[in-house]
This record gives sequence, C-alpha cells and structure tokens, in this order.
Amino acid sequence: MGRAATPPSPSPDWAFFLDVDGTLLEIAETPADVKVDTCLLDLIAQLYRRSTGAVALVSGRSLTDLDALLGLPRLPMAGQHGLERRDMAGRLWIHAAPPAAKCAIKEALAPALVRHPELLLEDKGLTLALHYRLAPHLAGYAHRLMTRLVSTTGEGLELQRGKRVVEVKPAGIDKGTAIAEYMREPPFLGRTPVFIGDDLNDEHGFSEVNRLDGISIKVGNAASCARFRLPNVAAVRSWLATAMKGWECRT
Repeated sequence: MGRAATPPSPSPDWAFFLDVDGTLLEIAETPADVKVDTCLLDLIAQLYRRSTGAVALVSGRSLTDLDALLGLPRLPMAGQHGLERRDMAGRLWIHAAPPAAKCAIKEALAPALVRHPELLLEDKGLTLALHYRLAPHLAGYAHRLMTRLVSTTGEGLELQRGKRVVEVKPAGIDKGTAIAEYMREPPFLGRTPVFIGDDLNDEHGFSEVNRLDGISIKVGNAASCARFRLPNVAAVRSWLATAMKGWECRT
C-alpha cells in the first residue's frame, strides 16, 4: 500500500478501538516496565464520556494485566488478541481454553530459556509470548524455535508475530474478530469504527475496519494495510485530545 494520509479529525459518533503498547503507551524493554501516566488515564476517560461509551481497548495483554496496569475495570477491553473480551455490560467472553499443546510448548522452551536468559517467556493464560527485546540478535532463533514447536506440537495453534516478540495463540481469533464482535453490540453498533495500532498483530484489526469502511490508523512507518498514519504515541494522544476540544466547543 502507498503512503497513507493523516487521518481526518475524529468525531464523537465514531466507535474507538485502541491498541495499548506502542499506540497509547511507549514500548518498554519488558511489558512490566511500561509506565502509565495520569494524562493518558484522563484522556481515555474523556474520550469514553464524550463518545457515550463507544471506546474499547484491543490489546495483546491479558485483561488481568490491563486492569492492573490501567485501573479501568468498567472500560470494554479485548485482551490476548481477542481471545478474551469484556463488553459494555461487564460480561466476559472467552473464545478458547489453553490447549494441551500450549503446555507442551512451554515445557519445550525451558532449555532455551536457560541457555538464553535474556529471552523472556510471558504466559498470559491463553497465549505464550517469547520476547527478545533485550536480545534483538536472537530474533531469527526465536522465530525458528517457535515455528518448529508449533509445527510439531501446536495443533489448533498459530504464531502471531509482533515487535521483538513471537507469540503462540489459539487459531482463528484475533483483534479483527474482537472489533467485529463489538460492532454488533451497543454502544458501538451503527457507528463508524476507528482502530489505531502499531504492530503486526494489529493488521487483523485494520483489515476488519477497512471492510466496514471505517478509519484504520497505523502508528509509525512500517508497511500496513491501514488507510491512515500517525507518526508516534505522542501524535495519537494529540490527535484525540485536540479533537475533543472541538467537541467541547460544539456542546
């Protein structure tokens, strides 16, 4: 796809779907090192109020992790790339239990983690994420290893690649399916969907939003099917905050 344009000014009658790491928050060396500031929490709260609740976070993190990180238990959220989802009413939807193959892969990774302690294995419950942020030179090794393990023991599983991470997850569910589910429910139903993300795992979300003739926004310069671009986390926050000032003027 060619160079994407700057997105149009957001509208309060859109449905907002937002990735977290790399989109609303700067990526840290490890997931646990991410810092959340009160300005972001205020921004999310304002967007939620002014869009009458049509805001959902769509993340690779687990819902437990998102709640602990952000402290927003009433906000709709999809975690683990859509495998778990909390709707507007607070109901929890789980799409897959961790298969036995996932446990076998975790056991098989143990020797590699001993050999390469700079690799970090994150067990999110429904997925396994192997991070190599602290050792980017091990990228090829990490991808080959996870590919081999999924091909030999991963029936019903698939690989999800991201920024310095490769993840094993149940097949067939992703950020795009999570957005599609939200769009069938109030308060998202009937609105124009917008999804903002930065990573390879966000491409499913962009594809679904494009299918719905919505606003897909890629953060950064990497190749993407998204129709629009913002350069970085600061630009995402500014785009949302500046628009809401305009909403205030119209009310």
